[in-house]
Amino acid sequence: MEANIAIPSDEKNTWNGGSGVKPFGASYGKMMMWFFIVSDALTFSGFLAAYGLTRFKFIDSWPIADEVFTHIPFIHGIYPMYYVAFMTFVLIFSSVTMVLAVDAGHQMKKNKVAWYMFATIIGGLIFVGSQAWEWNTFINGSYGAVKTPQGKVLQFVKDGHQIALSDFVVGDRMDERVAHTKKNGLWFESGESVPEYSIAQITASYKANPNIQIRSEQINLDEKKKIIFSREKGLEELAKGGAVVNGANLVANEYGNTIFANFFFFITGFHGFHVFSGILINIIIFFNVLLGTYEKRGHYEMVEKVGLYWHFVDLVWVFVFTFFYLV
Repeated sequence: MEANIAIPSDEKNTWNGGSGVKPFGASYGKMMMWFFIVSDALTFSGFLAAYGLTRFKFIDSWPIADEVFTHIPFIHGIYPMYYVAFMTFVLIFSSVTMVLAVDAGHQMKKNKVAWYMFATIIGGLIFVGSQAWEWNTFINGSYGAVKTPQGKVLQFVKDGHQIALSDFVVGDRMDERVAHTKKNGLWFESGESVPEYSIAQITASYKANPNIQIRSEQINLDEKKKIIFSREKGLEELAKGGAVVNGANLVANEYGNTIFANFFFFITGFHGFHVFSGILINIIIFFNVLLGTYEKRGHYEMVEKVGLYWHFVDLVWVFVFTFFYLV
């Protein structure tokens, strides 16, 4: 059996920014991109593992994704997961156009590289814009709920479907606004700091509508449905008082456990930052292609390197999509 012997060398061209010896047959730039991808994959793995453990711990109060992500821009109605599926399709399709750009680069076809890079950029912009819209919808909320002093989230349903407070509460909304200061820490946008309705208004309207029921954020794990209270139990819970919650933020969440919102903002925001960074890099590469920079170099390796990053970002979204929306 032959033995491999490491021989010290004083050669100055070992790797040397791409020339000379190339470990694994890869250039310095591609190798460094792979190092970044592996380290970033470990970071995302830690985030998703933490999410999975936390969800398992609070599985009986975790929001149901089909009841949270039900909206489509400019269209009224309940369409669970439709728009998220569209976002995912757009991002995956942008990976296809990136592959085509890399392939065109190997063939030294400048115009095709430019067109495919442009399509990739458009796909990224659609995804980031959709994610911003989704954040805004999630923060503002869809229904409204009551959070008791004990931390329970009370949601209102009719005929088995959750309804908004505005669908049954009678009375004027509260128009008083408390100015935000460092001392009181109140915000206007959403959450329990500035309720649209008072607990008294909600209680009175609930009593006047015998068809309205109250359910907890707690889930019956056997039936995989949220627990619906009797009318008496519902009044008992409302009598405990609390605060009106509209939407989701870091301290309150109308959909259920607040930690869900914390993870949602952090992980999808971190991924969105990666996509946004990738868009900026793609734009720079796109203009370099138009200027003929890579034609002069004789290769399009830079397109291939940014393609590795873009594919990684798309692959991470597949896992985020699975953890947050499907499981």
